[in-house]
Amino acid sequence: MASPKTYDAVVVGSGAGGGIAAHILALAGAKVCMLEAGANYDTAKQSDMFKWNYDAPHRAAGTREKPFGYYDATLVGGWEVPGEPYTTAPGNEFRWYRARMLGGRTNHYGRISLRMGPYDFKPYSRDGKGFDWPITYDDLAPYYDKAEELIGVFGSAEGLENTPDGRFLPPPAPRAHELVIKKACDRLKIPCVPSRLAILTRPHNGRPACHYCAECGRACAINANFASPGVHIAPALKTGNLEVRANAMAREVVIGADGKAAGVSYIDKRTRSEITVNARVVVLAASCCETARILLNSRSSSLFPNGVANSTGLVGRYIMDTVGSSVSGYLPILEDLPPVNDDGVGGMHLYMPWWLYQEQKAGKLPFARGYHIEIGGGRGMPGTGILGGSQSLLGGGYGRDLKRDLRKIYGAHVHFSGRGEMVPNEDSYCEIDPNTVDQWGIPVLRFHFKWSDDEINQAKHMQQTFREIIEAAGGHVTSMSRGSAGGGISRGGEIIHEVGATKMGDDPKTSVLNQWCQAWDCKNLFITDAAPFASNADKNPTLSITALGWRTSDYIVDQIKKRSL
Repeated sequence: MASPKTYDAVVVGSGAGGGIAAHILALAGAKVCMLEAGANYDTAKQSDMFKWNYDAPHRAAGTREKPFGYYDATLVGGWEVPGEPYTTAPGNEFRWYRARMLGGRTNHYGRISLRMGPYDFKPYSRDGKGFDWPITYDDLAPYYDKAEELIGVFGSAEGLENTPDGRFLPPPAPRAHELVIKKACDRLKIPCVPSRLAILTRPHNGRPACHYCAECGRACAINANFASPGVHIAPALKTGNLEVRANAMAREVVIGADGKAAGVSYIDKRTRSEITVNARVVVLAASCCETARILLNSRSSSLFPNGVANSTGLVGRYIMDTVGSSVSGYLPILEDLPPVNDDGVGGMHLYMPWWLYQEQKAGKLPFARGYHIEIGGGRGMPGTGILGGSQSLLGGGYGRDLKRDLRKIYGAHVHFSGRGEMVPNEDSYCEIDPNTVDQWGIPVLRFHFKWSDDEINQAKHMQQTFREIIEAAGGHVTSMSRGSAGGGISRGGEIIHEVGATKMGDDPKTSVLNQWCQAWDCKNLFITDAAPFASNADKNPTLSITALGWRTSDYIVDQIKKRSL
């Protein structure tokens, strides 16, 4: 069935990329139809931020359906979505996380908001590996400003190498475990500075400040942290220019006889009927790999036999995830502290940006790219397993004595996670599985993924660094991640930072998109999620998705005004 109306734009996806595209286009006066594969989500009504773990099954522990806990702000989603499989090639490991709901992963992500730096846009020019972006930091800097001013990001100006400062709200004060870690980092000459998180520490743009319940992953009922439904989509809806269609599973981009995108075909999950939305411009922001899947499934025998925008065969190629590795430790100095409110924001108050750029440039490290360090600890809300392994510290116990001893060690554990850059390689890509479809009849993705020695050696360096920090703080290591690829490295997709798949570039023979995230092969087709990324810096991608999507959306508005699309 075809909808009779023709929109100025149809946007597929409602997260950081789709939300900002709809926001900018609707505020500019364009008539926009947004397609979301999941249900609507209203944080004010559906947030579980004030519920107690002991009121939930299994003390709110994670399950297959809710891997981040019973109260995690995901309606339907995870590494496994019922009825929506994906496959991996023999001998490969890749985990693909999806969130089927309005706002996507912005409802429950860590809110870490880091700008990519000048080196990150030209990595090939710096070390001869991977690819350069067709834009520079200076091209995107004004849009980082706009994104931070819209969503609200706290932090501090530090003037660090390749770690650009931004338009920051005041950061919250460090907690006890963070002060101990910072003291150890100072001795090791590792920078430890206030985090940069999209959480309001003062009222901003009509939204109230965070009240420090520390449950950001459950979604914020008062809109004090950034999530696309409250910050991007709500203002767009108020214009009257945005229509949101939930439970709309995008199947393919519809191509007209002139080779231009004419709209998007989707499955209405409630009726199982297939509907086409007609639009003058198509914006894909379904998430990196889902966007690639839509393009690869958009085939026509005459114009795009291998999928729309895929004349180079590069759609789905060079997918990257963030390198992850972790170490946990125990700090005796934090034992038996007096009870205090130790919540703060739902995330770390301090973090460690990468600091060895010059040593890396000089070839003194056995890996090409860097990582930043995220830290955890303190007295968060007790959940299942929070004092797991305590017998190794206490030797066991019963009754009143056991409770006393557990209170003594509660809050003395710390956790370090590295988040590092992966160099793109030809062995990491997704393609259409010729034998498998989802419950909607849409062919699914098959993944190939491989870490190189650069990533494995980086993960080893992470673990050694974390051990040194724990020992410098007077503690000892209690556990370390054990990745099958070596070095304790995470599995591909496990950090949920997948980028790439429709690489942007300055040559239509070696890239899918131009510098405006516009398809070379189809000039009214744009992508505003993480699929255009030419590299995957050690900075979490959400802020860059928003900034890049804003830049692309401004370009679309300009081109519509000029009637060039």
